[in-house]
Amino acid sequence: MEERDFSEIVEEKKELLDQSFRDSVATISKQGKRNYIFPKKPKGKFYNLRTLTSIIYLVVFFTLPFIKVDEEPLFLFNVLERKFIFFGQVFWPQDFFIFAIGLLTFIVFIIFFTVVFGRVFCGWACPQTIFMEMVFRKIEYWLDGDMNEQRRLKEMPWTAYKIRKRATKMAVFYFISFVIANFFLAYVIGMDDVLAMVKEGIGANLGTFISLLIFTSVFFFVYYWFREQVCIVVCPYGRLQGVLLDKKSIVVAYDYVRGEPRGKIKKEKEGKWDTGDCVDCFACVRVCPTGIDIRNGTQLECVNCTACIDACNTIMDKVGRPRGLIRYESEENIAHSKKTKFNWRISAYSFVLLLLTSALVVMLVTRDDVDARVLRTAGQMFQTLPDGRISNLYNIKLVNKTRKEIPVTMRLENMKGEITVVQKDMVVPKESYFQTSFFVKIERQFVVKRKTPIVLGVYQGDKKIETINTTFLGPGF
Repeated sequence: MEERDFSEIVEEKKELLDQSFRDSVATISKQGKRNYIFPKKPKGKFYNLRTLTSIIYLVVFFTLPFIKVDEEPLFLFNVLERKFIFFGQVFWPQDFFIFAIGLLTFIVFIIFFTVVFGRVFCGWACPQTIFMEMVFRKIEYWLDGDMNEQRRLKEMPWTAYKIRKRATKMAVFYFISFVIANFFLAYVIGMDDVLAMVKEGIGANLGTFISLLIFTSVFFFVYYWFREQVCIVVCPYGRLQGVLLDKKSIVVAYDYVRGEPRGKIKKEKEGKWDTGDCVDCFACVRVCPTGIDIRNGTQLECVNCTACIDACNTIMDKVGRPRGLIRYESEENIAHSKKTKFNWRISAYSFVLLLLTSALVVMLVTRDDVDARVLRTAGQMFQTLPDGRISNLYNIKLVNKTRKEIPVTMRLENMKGEITVVQKDMVVPKESYFQTSFFVKIERQFVVKRKTPIVLGVYQGDKKIETINTTFLGPGF
């Protein structure tokens, strides 16, 4: 009976929530025009933690291009030359299967992580959020003031003061966008090449400079005008949220059981309030960077930035009510007035995430330094040598994924025979390819079939670095 009564109370309080938000997007007006958001500058524990996290993130982002391993960048994503470096390890197109598995692991990781922990990534680690909220937004508060000052500036006529304000802001934003674009370029071609281009000047690198200006303009457009629309309209992850989240997902949520019916503070009667804990102050709405009312429930626009948590906690402290009216919680726990615990579901998903990540790390660590591919020379049959042996001509292509030259030799593994390389010294250049031809010569008595399987071993000194299976053509019997 008590459970039924509690369920009825929950349903009654749900009915008090405004559901009209589902008919529109907070950043678009009823007329279909852009509803520009002026969020109030947040303050509080979570905002301080996010600021600290962002500082670490930005320090890493702006220092990684300068870090080298064996005179090569620690990270490089050179799509043009199809060369990728992760944690000092060089990857080539031949490692595409690792990339495919890594991408699959990443997708599964995102799905599992979102199902359990909601959109924590969006609020705490997404580059768009960090640059927008922790770089450009902070500068905007410094240049234009807080929410009310920004709104007044937008509504005032184009006086000399407003023009000066706007010009200063645009110049600062464009300069920062230019710096960010340069560092993204450094992740593609390497910081040494970027610095070399700076020394050479614009004239010697006009094409690259124009491309850089295009990317700078894109960044400027995003952070000056488009802003939160990236998360709402462009980002596929935000769209997937509705599919991935369920009632057990931990999200930034409003405790409607405790907060409803909301209303202004009234006198306490017989140890109870006439209303719920929500005093309907709209503090959570004013700080939201996407302009939503979190009290309406989980929404597409919410990026879990926790600004509403800090704002609400501040108000709860002032009115003498417990913190946590808005907090990290699941819909199921709120409905049953429970707190999140590390349960079997979180444990299971976390274990799968750890397993996937470990498998990918093992694949990266055990990756071969040299790849070898052997093909029989096109149009060539076997040859019978004067001494009676049978000879086949092959081509070998070697890829060196390391930062040092690797001299290699080949041996016939599964039978007696001789290998004669056309090019005397087989030395694979660092981070490059090597290709040559070679003959395999086998005694006639061992060639008993039209196609005889043979095993070739590729060695670096006495260490076998690759095993290749192929076939040897012969006359048969």
